[in-house]
Order: sequence, then C-alpha cells, then structure tokens
Amino acid sequence: MPADPLSIREAWSKIPSPGSVETEFERFTGKRMERILATVVAIGSGILGAQALIAGITTMAWADAARIAMLLVVFIPLVVMLVACLIGRGVRTASGVFAVVYTAALAAWPTFVDPMVKAADQPWIFFLVNVGVVAAMLAFPLWLQFAWAVCLPFVYGYVRLVEGEFSRDYWVITAFDVSFTLILGIVIISLGWMFRSVAAGVDEARARAVASYAAAAAAAAAEEERATMSALMHDSVLAALIAAERAEGERAQELAVGMAREALTRLANTEAAVAQEGSDEPVGAAQIVIELRRALSELGADAIVEERGGIGLIPGRAARALVLAARQALGNAVTHAHGRGLHIIAEGRGDEGITVTISDTGPGFDIEAIGADRLGIRASIFARMAGVAGTADIDSSQYGTTVTLGWEAR
Repeated sequence: MPADPLSIREAWSKIPSPGSVETEFERFTGKRMERILATVVAIGSGILGAQALIAGITTMAWADAARIAMLLVVFIPLVVMLVACLIGRGVRTASGVFAVVYTAALAAWPTFVDPMVKAADQPWIFFLVNVGVVAAMLAFPLWLQFAWAVCLPFVYGYVRLVEGEFSRDYWVITAFDVSFTLILGIVIISLGWMFRSVAAGVDEARARAVASYAAAAAAAAAEEERATMSALMHDSVLAALIAAERAEGERAQELAVGMAREALTRLANTEAAVAQEGSDEPVGAAQIVIELRRALSELGADAIVEERGGIGLIPGRAARALVLAARQALGNAVTHAHGRGLHIIAEGRGDEGITVTISDTGPGFDIEAIGADRLGIRASIFARMAGVAGTADIDSSQYGTTVTLGWEAR
C-alpha cells in the first residue's frame, strides 16, 4: 500500500534541522536517564528516611518542642522530594530545597543537643547525610554536587564532635563515619556524572545521525527534483519545440500544439509528484501498448508493435515511467536512426512484471561518448526507470540500437 503523502510530510516535518536548538527528541536518552536516577534516589532515600524516622521517634523526648520542630523541618521536604521523584515532576526544585534545608538543619543540630546527655549512639539525622548528597546530585550543577559531597560529611563530623564535647572517644568514631560518608558521596556523584555523560553521548550521536540523514535526504530530494525537472524539460518542452519547428502540415501542427499543451500542464504541476507520474492505480500491459502506439502516432513514425505474454497489472507510477522512457527511446530512434527498422516488443509476465524492447537498424552510437549535459538517455531513460525500481539497458552498434526496459514486482 503506498504511503500517504500527508503522513510522509508530517513525519518529515518532525526531523530536526542541523544546528537547530535542542529538542525533546534529541534529549530522549538524557531524559530517560534522569527519570531512572530520580526513581532510584526515591527508593534508596525512602529506605534511609524510614530508618531515620524510626530512630528519631524512638529516641525523642516528646516534651522537647525544638526536636519535634527539627524532625518536621527535615522530613517534610524529604517527603516532598520523594513524591516528586516518583511522579517525575519538580524533581530539581524539591531536591534542591531538601539539600539546603537538610544542610542547614544539620549545621544547627548542636543547638538542639542537650550537653548533659552523652549521645553514644548516632543521631537520627546522620542517616540522611547521603540523602542530602543524592539530592544535590539531582538539583545542582556538577561542581556544586562534588562540593556538597565533600562538605556535608565534614559538617556532620563537626556536629558529632560538638555533640560529644570533642572528647577523645568521639574523634576515632567520627573520623571513620566522615571518611566513609565522604567516599560514598563522591562515588554517588561520580556514578551520576558517568550515567549522564553516557546518556548525553547517546543523544549527541543520535542527533548527529538524524542531522546526517536529514542532510542526505535533502540532497537526494534535490537531486531527484533536478533529474525530474531535466527529464521533464527534455521529454516535453524540448520535444514540443522540435515538433513545432518541424510541423509543416496541418496534422503535424495539431500534434505540436497538443505536445505543447501537455508540456505546459506538466510544468505547471512540477511540485505535485502524482501529477507528474500519474495515478498509482494498477495498469494493464495492454494499456502500455496503447500508449506506445499513441507515441508512435505523435512522432509520425511507422513501426511494428508486438504484444507477447500474459496480461497482468503493474502500478500506475511504474507504467507511466516505462511509457515515458519508451517514448524517449522512440524519439531517439526517429531522430537519429530515422525510424529505420523500428520494432517494439511488449512482453508481459502476468502480475510479475513487463519488458519493453525498442530496436532499430540505424547506425548506432557510442554511449560512453555522450556528453554529461545530454539528458535524453541519462535522465529520461536510466534515471526514470531507476526511480521506480525498474531496469534499463541499451545495446548499440553499427548494426542498430536495442533499448530494453523492464519492471518486476518485488
């Protein structure tokens, strides 16, 4: 089934132009990677947050309003960040708010520590240090992410030492906690940077591939349009001018006027592919033979048209290209061989295809010696048949020329 031209035009319009601004399509992998990172962060932060909440509730003195306020200040932004990560909306804003609020709460923690109580156990706020680091990974640029991963463990270390009144026992434990948290935070930021870099590389490669394809498609379309226009000028306009120049009788003048009218119509419809190449409705081999006989009549030539094989159907576009290429071959035979020994064979193979052979007994010519600016054979025969996945072959010698045109169903 042929593609809908409107669908093709719509799909073509969605291909980004080279050098255009970054589009949703070009950042496909990067956006998917951000979604994956947000989901993983939500799962891990949810587990650590649950542990911290349990630890905070079980060790809290409910008469201490300041500690309850600290718990709410930390966990409300954390819950908002988890929800944003799960739904994929406002992730950067929610994560940035939590990272800043948590760092401020951690720095203010000594204010809420009872100096008379020796906190032998780790405080609940410690469980969220790496959550603050991954929040920075989702919210901040790379340099600030590493700054957060380095500074936040030292803020925690200072808080622990203040809580322990800088006693010797706390130095060893705090040094271990800080070093562990520091290494883990840097590893988390590095993994996030690596995954984002890979995703950006994939998006960049895809953008280059699409831009290369768009450029190649544009060049191919321009070349096809040039070849089509050249073939049109040679087939219709030039043929009409030659016919008008040679028209001596009334019949010849009428034919020249008809050819000129057809040439003008095709020129007016150069932007419509269907108008140029005809309908895609299937055409029988018998109709092709009728068109070939009509072409002979317009050229004022006498020839034998022989029909062989079974009657089949081929797409209208292929039939149109076959007839136009055969008309060009007939015109060459009439012009250069004066129609001597002109013989046409149309051999149908049912629905599998058709072969048209045009032969004459003229003096022949050297195909390799034809100039590049001569489009009668290159554009009107070879390029035209190639455009419909057909074949064209020319065998010329001093004993005559044979042009074989074929199309097969694939």
